[in-house]
Amino acid sequence: MPRFARRSPLSKSLGETPMSRHLIPMALLTTALAACGTPPQDLDLSLRHASTQGRYVVQMDPPAARPAVNQMHAWQIKLSSPDGAPVRNARIAVDGGMPQHGHGLPTRPQVTREVAEGTYLMEGMKFSMTGWWEIKLAIQATDGADTAVFNTVIDPPAVTR
Repeated sequence: MPRFARRSPLSKSLGETPMSRHLIPMALLTTALAACGTPPQDLDLSLRHASTQGRYVVQMDPPAARPAVNQMHAWQIKLSSPDGAPVRNARIAVDGGMPQHGHGLPTRPQVTREVAEGTYLMEGMKFSMTGWWEIKLAIQATDGADTAVFNTVIDPPAVTR
């Protein structure tokens, strides 16, 4: 038996076989990947809610066609005061990523212009994989600075036959 193929006394006592040396790590990897790919049960997927400090009401309008993996798309952001008045001339910075994977967005989306009173166009958004994504907005407007976080889940494409 080649030197590198010898089993230790511990592996013999644990009943290790050549197959178990491969199956156990694969089972652990599969379990870890499944945990990374499953969003929390109570994840808030609402597209309209108050900003963190309650200064604004923020609504995210995704594109008409559901965002697909590795395709650029644009969203609209509607910004209003708590009493419903549109918030004009705001500056909005965009960040985000996948909390379960520890990485950010693959692009640097930007709010490029105000397309109507209190409605802003966010361009350059792309999701590089399926799963749970956060979209984080940093808002600066007349009533002060605030933030809002939105969750979205990108599902695998449906299989067609």
